Amino acid sequence: MSMERSGHARADASGVGAAVLRKEDARFLEGRGQYVADIRLPGTLEVAFVRSPVAHARLKAVHVPADLERRVFTAEDLADMKPIRAATALPGFKHSSEPVLASGKIRYVGEIIAMCVAPSRAEAEDMAARVGLDYEELPAVADVARAMAPDAPLVHEEWGDNVFITFSEDAGGDIDRVAAEAAITVTREIRTARHCMFPMEGRGVLAHMDARLDFLTVISATQMPHVVQHGLAECLGLPDGKVRVISPDVGGGFGYKGLLLREEVALAWLTRRLGVPVRWLEDCREHLTANANCREHAYAITGYADSEGRLLGLDCVAHVDAGAYSVYPTSSALEAAQVANLLPGPYDLPVYRCRSHAVASNKCPILPYRGVARTGVCLALETVLDAIAVEAGIEPWELRLRNLVGPERMPFENVLKKHFDSGDYPQCLRRAVDAIDLPAIRERQKAPEADGRRIGVGLAIFCEQGAHGTSVLASWGRPVVPGYEQATARLTADGELEIRVGTHSHGQGHETTYAQIAHEILGLPLERIKVFQGDTLLVPFSTGTWGSRSIVMGGGAVAEASRALALRIGAIGAWLLQAEADAVEVGAGMVRGGEASVSFGEVARAWYLQPQQLPPGVDTTGLEVTAGYRAERDSGTFSYATHAALVAVDTETGLVEILDYVVVEDGGVLVNPMIVDGQITGGTAQGIGTGLFEAMPFDSEGQPLASTLLDYLLPGAADVPDIRILHMETPSPYTAFGVKGIGEGGAVAPPAALVSAVNDALRPLGVAFCDVPLTPDAILGAILAAGER
Repeated sequence: MSMERSGHARADASGVGAAVLRKEDARFLEGRGQYVADIRLPGTLEVAFVRSPVAHARLKAVHVPADLERRVFTAEDLADMKPIRAATALPGFKHSSEPVLASGKIRYVGEIIAMCVAPSRAEAEDMAARVGLDYEELPAVADVARAMAPDAPLVHEEWGDNVFITFSEDAGGDIDRVAAEAAITVTREIRTARHCMFPMEGRGVLAHMDARLDFLTVISATQMPHVVQHGLAECLGLPDGKVRVISPDVGGGFGYKGLLLREEVALAWLTRRLGVPVRWLEDCREHLTANANCREHAYAITGYADSEGRLLGLDCVAHVDAGAYSVYPTSSALEAAQVANLLPGPYDLPVYRCRSHAVASNKCPILPYRGVARTGVCLALETVLDAIAVEAGIEPWELRLRNLVGPERMPFENVLKKHFDSGDYPQCLRRAVDAIDLPAIRERQKAPEADGRRIGVGLAIFCEQGAHGTSVLASWGRPVVPGYEQATARLTADGELEIRVGTHSHGQGHETTYAQIAHEILGLPLERIKVFQGDTLLVPFSTGTWGSRSIVMGGGAVAEASRALALRIGAIGAWLLQAEADAVEVGAGMVRGGEASVSFGEVARAWYLQPQQLPPGVDTTGLEVTAGYRAERDSGTFSYATHAALVAVDTETGLVEILDYVVVEDGGVLVNPMIVDGQITGGTAQGIGTGLFEAMPFDSEGQPLASTLLDYLLPGAADVPDIRILHMETPSPYTAFGVKGIGEGGAVAPPAALVSAVNDALRPLGVAFCDVPLTPDAILGAILAAGER
């Protein structure tokens, strides 16, 4: 039996490679999307939380007014609950138990202490304002350098210090020998500001008891329903099978919704206690000041090179401010582990040493935001490379070209034995340089700009390891490790196709891309293919959507299930055609044998409605197939990109305008190039926020200083230029169709490219930046300081 494949070059194709419109957009644009806040259940009560006003304190008592005793709940009420514990198996990791409601000690501003329930959110908030807290304030530690000091206040006294874990990498040789012999040595100290993640939809939880099915049902805006299901069951002491998690439409995740929430556990307990539905919807102030941050890194990094700019070695000590608790399931180890593992980037680096520390502080926990540690790593490495280029007296792009791994060496194992599957990094860089027209920019820089601004160009190149497999995640010691991703394909009685997947979309367009993969194999029109996700009762188990894994793992599973279903359809269709099974073709929604054919609808009718037409020995499991998939190698795929930015810097105001922005990316075979463009554009906008705007400052007492959008700046439409995207497609040799993960890449390189561009513009003034964001105050301060020097 043969199966048709859609030709990728066909203009009217709907399969892999076609830029078809997203199936899900119609309901979003017409206001038919359904988010947690849209779901109404009879008798639902609203929840507001009493949150800590201080960063560090002994909690002596919670005083609940007598008239509120049955409507306000504290840790004492939840005494039978287990705390949230990210029990990573990494040697030396110091564990933290995160109570659902704070008890005994408060460790960050916004930590939840009590839960108030009322018919309306406003009434619940009024109740929260009446709850009194009796606490003894303790010295707080709100800076990562201070947290590492021997006399620092301890977030968790039982540890004896504030270090969750330290990762060490020594590879390729003796870095001290390299340091003694290198012609060029550059050292930089680099910091990335802590900031918020800000999906358009905040977190939301609606919990209720399903009396008919005897399920605790939690409806939550989460990226990983099954992981939340398992975590809830552990905390509540229930079997997994008694907990159902539904994640409806999700308005952005970015990692912010990729964990087990205290609020999810609290509301699950509360609905069992009260016997009515309860709901909590995060507001903007909670998001900004209480629930999670990301990206706060500090690097002391030294690069060594010969006189021609060829890298000889890299030496780094990095610190990640992980906040007060280790979150489930990623743990506080992930970010620091990724720093040590990712820092060599796509370069042929012979010798490498790195020490990275995950550090506890009196701040809310840090989460793996889009790109995880790659954004800080890219900034650190690319800033050092720019500095080496200046010392060597060559163009920064030429220095990168001399050090990138070439296509003739693929697949390639770098100094840390990471296995790069495929790619042409030098070509990616050349195309970006050509697209931004670097020679014309250099010529333009020779004369002053008419408006007095200074222009500069910056480049950044990175690789994005995505779709991490079992061996990689098991080595990280995670409590939940991905295995075979599964998908279910079912032909319905009228010949339509239903696909059920465990991964979950929060904007990636899975309803379209998974349908395209099924169409590629079965040939049904996209409008006759439905994709279901986000309900632990109905879809196969999955660790969810994170780490640029869905199109590789979930898409591979959809392909496997579709192929298996095609065999069953073909067997029944051949019998109906009175042909041999190996003599028919399955595709375009038909089974064809010679000049005759039957439709999938006719095959389905035989199975469901006219079983007397079925062949003897038919597969009794029918027209529904669940299949599992993981890539041929589970070391991950490596997509990559070069970002090139042209900026103008106003030295009177410190404002930066992006005049041109080019992205050249290689995500392997692109299932839907239009969706990839959207992913890159959105990620780049977030990266521009990291580079120019976003910072969550804290004072020395651990108080967050940006509680509204008047204080916390996000890039607006006028701040994000038209991003020019050029595609390369180097197939991965290890995945279905040659696809690679690409969802996080757009957010990785912009800070590095923008720092490079601003430094290029201001280099004649003796100004050099390393930290982000590049705010007007920071730029003006540096210009003034350079003038005084």
